Amino acid sequence: MPVPTAQPDRPGVVVGLIGQGIGPSLSPQMHEREADALGLRYVYRRLDLDVLGLAPEAVGELVAAARLAGYDGLNVTHPCKQLVIEHLDELSPDAQALGAVNTVVFTGGRAVGHNTDWSGFARNVDRGLPDAALDRVVLLGAGGAGAAVAHALLTLGTGRLTVLDVDTERATVLAGSLRERFGADRAEGGDLTGLATALGAADGLVHATPTGMAAHPGSPVPGELLRPDLWVADVVYRPLATELVTTARERGCRVLDGGGMAVFQAVDSFRLFTGVEPDADRVLAHFQTLVDVPGTPVG
Repeated sequence: MPVPTAQPDRPGVVVGLIGQGIGPSLSPQMHEREADALGLRYVYRRLDLDVLGLAPEAVGELVAAARLAGYDGLNVTHPCKQLVIEHLDELSPDAQALGAVNTVVFTGGRAVGHNTDWSGFARNVDRGLPDAALDRVVLLGAGGAGAAVAHALLTLGTGRLTVLDVDTERATVLAGSLRERFGADRAEGGDLTGLATALGAADGLVHATPTGMAAHPGSPVPGELLRPDLWVADVVYRPLATELVTTARERGCRVLDGGGMAVFQAVDSFRLFTGVEPDADRVLAHFQTLVDVPGTPVG
């Protein structure tokens, strides 16, 4: 299995990122720079399924190999946040409730799954849209990121969440799980044919699919459905200015890009990996330098 073998003199903390097309990820730089500031020896490696020639279903093999190699933990991203669960020994309450994992900590011989996506998204909304109306919100995407965003939105007080996905069953299952945890009238699921109707009655829209990423260009929402009184949030951060974000700004919407969520989920993961509290403001500032470097592609 192509995971670097730990050496006797390896750094104090070794973590990795499992996902597909993760070359542009800024997680390694964010984690390693904050570790430097805190005086920690820390290495963060990419385990890209595309580069390794592996299918998403091989995530369990990568988890096992990383554990054997002496890794302290892993971040997990698209498309493995749900697939990884069956290969773990234990889940945190949040990960159990969401049915999605983005952080795995190896501790006491066990692989424990956590979810910092939901807390990262919630902190980003508090920071970037502090007074946004949350009565009715539309969520695009019912995968791992969508589950985390849904949990965050309902925790923040969204009255009615409409979950839409190309896979109707997945959206319906997620909505059912949300109703069990948050109340019978708090969530509904459906397919994308209901997008126009749902947005017409919504205060806000959150996008939580891969569309808009560097490897998946495009927008999931026709521009004519975006109106000035609708706020729009995207979880994609590579690039920050996705087609959806750009179009929403042009249409006069309040917009929240995915940068803050990327930073805050990294902050929470870093704490789980190290037991040390990172400086969130410093990580935010470093992230901004990474995306603002002249001549460096954001995607």
